This record gives sequence, C-alpha cells and structure tokens, in this order.
Amino acid sequence: MVLKRIEAVVCDYGGVLTNPLIETLEHFAGAAGLTPDAILTAMGAAAERNGADPMALLEVGAITEADLVSQITAELPEGGWALPEGRTFGEAWFAGRTGNREFAEFLGRLGGDGYRIALLTNNVIEWEELWRATVPADDLFEVVVNSAHEGVRKPDAEIYERLLARLDLTPDRCLFVDDLEANLEPAARMGMATVRFRDNAQAIADVSALLDAAGEPRRAAEGVL
Repeated sequence: MVLKRIEAVVCDYGGVLTNPLIETLEHFAGAAGLTPDAILTAMGAAAERNGADPMALLEVGAITEADLVSQITAELPEGGWALPEGRTFGEAWFAGRTGNREFAEFLGRLGGDGYRIALLTNNVIEWEELWRATVPADDLFEVVVNSAHEGVRKPDAEIYERLLARLDLTPDRCLFVDDLEANLEPAARMGMATVRFRDNAQAIADVSALLDAAGEPRRAAEGVL
C-alpha cells in the first residue's frame, strides 16, 4: 500500500536531537552529588506533595526553574545536593547534554529534498538559549512548537493540533519522530505516520522507508525546493 504523500517531518528534541536522557541525568546527578535514583525519587515525592509533576509544570511555564529547584530540594535530606557553584539548574543540566549532529544532518538533507522540517518539543522557558546552542534550529526548522511558549505539552492532543495549524497540513501529510511511545500515540491516533527513535541508524532507516513508501514530497514533485 502506498501512503499519502508526506510533506513534513516533525521531530522531538530531547532524546532525539540530543544524547539520551539517562546520560544527561547521570552527568547532572554526579555534579550535584546525588544518584539518578535519588533525583527521580525526590521529583516523584514533589509531584505527590504538590499534586503535579514539577517538570511537567516547568515545561508549560506554570512554575519557574527556581520553583523546580525548591520543590526538589524540599524532598531531599538537608544538604542533600549542591549545584555546581555559579550555575543554574539548567546550565548544570545542559553540561551533560550534547546535540545529535548525525540526526540533525539527516533532517537537513530531507529539507534539501523538499520536505518541510518542524520541531515539536516539551521544553523550558529558561532553557531557550541552552537548547538552541545544541542544534541549528533557525536553519533547520520551518516551524518550532515549544510547550514552554504554548502552555500545553505532549502528549496533550492540543499541542499537536497547534503544530498542524501552523504547518497548515492535515495529519496524514506529516511524519513524527519521538523517543517516547506516549508522545507518539496521540500523533498516530490523529493520522500521522510515526517513528520511535531508539538510535540514529534505526530511526534514519525507518524514516527513510516511510518516506520512500509515500513518494516524493509535493514541493519536490512540483520543483519548488
């Protein structure tokens, strides 16, 4: 079966255009003098105490980075962690975050072939400069939909609808890549083609296969590159 022609490839940021989350967490935990499990346990306790996941609140701008640090600190033993002197939480976090150049270059080639490239990310207001330093966002993406500016985050269907509205495309014209199955499920229910990112070789092969099955993007077919 030939898929409908895909015109846009939409990509997640963390864990797709960066190294895996666990690597960033491990680096951050070491710098703070904790284990990854201790940080995750504290975040879980903060979520239970406050009625919501603090990271989810941060990613929609409902709390500040300073609020996040306070909530986590409250769940740790006194003196339980120490951020590197002179660094914010985000700066310490991004010290262990590297850009995935290979996948970014793959997306760039797709853009050169006529596909529209977009970013759909759960991110943080205070981290705007930090995340943009890891990926050539201005050159790569036609559209960026960032939860921190939208007040809604994946996997809420509303953020996918906003993405489609800004692309002015129906779901069946889009392919979405994310490393989390929970974020892929709403896209698939809407009718987008989806690829779960596990590593570069697998994701590049899977995306390429779906695009080949769907045929050339409309802009390429029309000679508008």
